[in-house]
Amino acid sequence: MANTKSAIKATRKIARRTLVNKSRRTQMRGAVRQVEEAIAKGDREAALEAMKRAEPKLMQAAQRSIVHKNAASRKVSRLTHSIAKLAK
Repeated sequence: MANTKSAIKATRKIARRTLVNKSRRTQMRGAVRQVEEAIAKGDREAALEAMKRAEPKLMQAAQRSIVHKNAASRKVSRLTHSIAKLAK
C-alpha cells in the first residue's frame, strides 16, 4: 500500500494509463483479428483493406510500449506474408 503523497498519486496515474493501454491493446487485437479472418476466408482484397488499418495500430502500440517493437514488426511481417500467399 502506498504511504506517501507521491506514491498515492503515482498509483492513480498508473490506473489511468492502464485503462488507456487496455483500450489500445483491444483495438490493436481487433484490427489484427479482422486481417486474420479475411486471410482465413481467402479474401485478399478485404485482407489488404484490413491490413491498412491494422499496421498503424500495431506500430503505434509498439511506439507506446504496449507491445514490444520486434513483436509488432514480426506480426506485420507475418500478416503481410500471409496476404502475399493469397495472390498465388
